[in-house]
Amino acid sequence: MTKYIHRRAETAILDLVSFFPAVAIVGPRQVGKTSLAKHIAGQLQYPSLYIDLEIPEERALLSEPTLFLEQHRDKTVILDEVQRLPDLFPVLRGLIDRERRPGRFILLGSASPELIRDTSESLAGRIAYFELTPFLHEEIAALSDYRTH
Repeated sequence: MTKYIHRRAETAILDLVSFFPAVAIVGPRQVGKTSLAKHIAGQLQYPSLYIDLEIPEERALLSEPTLFLEQHRDKTVILDEVQRLPDLFPVLRGLIDRERRPGRFILLGSASPELIRDTSESLAGRIAYFELTPFLHEEIAALSDYRTH
C-alpha cells in the first residue's frame, strides 16, 4: 500500500468545502487529486460517497443523476473525472439551488478549458476552484532531496 503524502492544499480545500456547495479540485493528471480527496473525506462535516466516472459501472449510477444524487443528499458526493459527464453540471446546479449547503459536492478533473467553462457557466456562484499543483519540494522533502525532485 502506498503511503499518503500530506499536501499543503488540504487546509485550503477543507476551508472551501466548509463554505461552498461545490468545490472543484482541478489539475494535471497524476498530481494526487484523487488521493487528496479520499484522504480529506474523513475530515468532512458529512459522510462521503466517492464515484469514479472512469469506471463504467460507477458512471452508470448516474444514468438518472437527479434521482441518484437526491438519495445521497446527506453526503458529500465526490465525483472523480467529472469532465466525462459534462451534462451533469446543470443537474448539480439544480440540486444545489434546491438545497444550498456547503460541502455537497467535490468535483475532481483535469484543468481543461472545457471543464472550467462548463462548470463556470452552470455553477456560477456555487462553486470554488482549487488548482492542485504537482508535489512541492517541502511536501516530499523527507522522501527526496531537492535535486532529485
